[in-house]
Amino acid sequence: MANISITKISSKGQIVIPLNMRENIKEGDEFIIIKDENRFILKKTNNLDKEMKEDLEFARKTEEAYKRHEAGEFQVMEANDFIKEMKKW
Repeated sequence: MANISITKISSKGQIVIPLNMRENIKEGDEFIIIKDENRFILKKTNNLDKEMKEDLEFARKTEEAYKRHEAGEFQVMEANDFIKEMKKW
């Protein structure tokens, strides 16, 4: 049976996990939060396999790059110039 409680978000964006739901949770535990429309999913990261963690990190970096692109922070160059630039790396 599902355990359901109500909590509030603080002015600092913090959410308290109700005491009756903190079984097997300790200070310093890491969680992944997934947001979809009006739903949030909270999952402990130690339950994720390595491949899933890598996929999530890739998605995070891709989202950051997309936001930088949308903000106009990327350079535009021809393919040959890009290849020359990559060879410098």
